[in-house]
Amino acid sequence: MPVQQIYLLRHGQTDFNVQGIVQGSGVDSDLNERGRWQAERFWAAYQHLPFARVYTSALKRTQQSVQHFIDKGIPHESHTALNEISWGTHEGVRVTPAEDVEYKSVLDEWTIGNYDAHLPGGESPAQVAARQRPFIELLQSRPEDELILVCMHGRAMRVLLCQLMGYPFSVMDGFEHQNLCLYKLDYTGSQYTIRNFLDVSHLAD
Repeated sequence: MPVQQIYLLRHGQTDFNVQGIVQGSGVDSDLNERGRWQAERFWAAYQHLPFARVYTSALKRTQQSVQHFIDKGIPHESHTALNEISWGTHEGVRVTPAEDVEYKSVLDEWTIGNYDAHLPGGESPAQVAARQRPFIELLQSRPEDELILVCMHGRAMRVLLCQLMGYPFSVMDGFEHQNLCLYKLDYTGSQYTIRNFLDVSHLAD
């Protein structure tokens, strides 16, 4: 079968990113001016590619990040499977030192292999992975889509990359990200390979 190429993109910057306010899946924020500029730069760099399909989460900051490709007429699908992890009661709140302690304790649990740990009212990596798996199966069922664009969120992207690469979630923080960064992956039908890691060349001034 042909190699399927996946361009995996994190959404552009929002005011919440700048202000240190937790978004997660419960805050449906818009891109800010910088985020819109980032989206324009990505479009300028990759508009020539023949993407077969564009996938986004159900949160508008991901669709806004790739709106030019959608407007071009490329088939677009929105999937809640790609939504950011839910941070529960922390969403919409500026991170405080007290919350940092709670947040860090959950991250520490993930690092030692407790993938069911979560913040109050939030999701665990195991829960995020479970809702992502049908999406992974969908991608694999469409080998004719040889080049696809997927736009999602930082923490959920880390979980997805671990699943695709067969890594434990304890190492997910090794997948660094920033707004409008790009990972390029190849899928041969049996194995995923990362060709580009944290690519931000399109954002160079």
